[in-house]
Amino acid sequence: MTTRQILVTGATGAQGGAVADALLRDGHRVRALTRRPETLEGSGMDVRRGDFDDPASLRAAADGADAVFVVTTPFGTDLDTEVRHAKAMIDAAIDAGVDHIVYTSAANADHRTGIPHFDSKLEVEHYLIDRKPRHTILAPAAFVDDKLGDWALESLRHGRYPVPMTGDRPLALISAADIGAVAAQVFADPDTFDGHRIDLAAEELTPNQMAAALSEAIGKPIEHQRVPIEQARRFSDDLATMFDYFDRVGLFVDVAGLRERFPSVRWHTFSAWVHAQDWPALLG
Repeated sequence: MTTRQILVTGATGAQGGAVADALLRDGHRVRALTRRPETLEGSGMDVRRGDFDDPASLRAAADGADAVFVVTTPFGTDLDTEVRHAKAMIDAAIDAGVDHIVYTSAANADHRTGIPHFDSKLEVEHYLIDRKPRHTILAPAAFVDDKLGDWALESLRHGRYPVPMTGDRPLALISAADIGAVAAQVFADPDTFDGHRIDLAAEELTPNQMAAALSEAIGKPIEHQRVPIEQARRFSDDLATMFDYFDRVGLFVDVAGLRERFPSVRWHTFSAWVHAQDWPALLG
């Protein structure tokens, strides 16, 4: 396998961190872009200070890289800023002569869902395609790794697993580790994956099935609690719109096809993830 120099944005986050870890394991040289280099000291990466609002810093980070992993998030900022940041990184990579750009979007975003942060990612997808670099779009489904916020833990203490969906509606799920593993394979074979858009999920589970897995892992009965969409909207209109879409339409990925296409990926399941948690510590 050819060792490549790969710039990873968001290396301190879940997706970027998982991609960086997978690339390092495969022997690639990883260059990490962050506003806080001190957070990655001792990581084994070539850490570069950069800011999405500073195009010169993006270009400097991209110079000499063979490939770039681009991840941006609307949470903590806003959709317009997220789009602007992603486009700025794409422009910097192209200007630096980077050979391959991998952009992480959202599963089914190309279905024109009307979900604000899906539509913003679709706008970036179109921009990337129009700029015509060699590229691959990875589109993860719902994240397994973020299902235990404080609001969920409090409900679990009372035997409830709150999800703003009906209990029998399947939802496609993916872990950050699986995104990293697929990304590493894509970076290793840019010719094969050039121009591909790949929705990513390890499995599809209903909220009832998730609650059953939690019951087994925690050791006490847990039931799915359907949270009204309007209650979810009080926290985030964007996320409420997303769950409303998931409940009415669904979020679907060809899981069997992915497992055949990427047989070496471990494909972490929700059940394995919940069984790996320290429930006595989490639930107090």
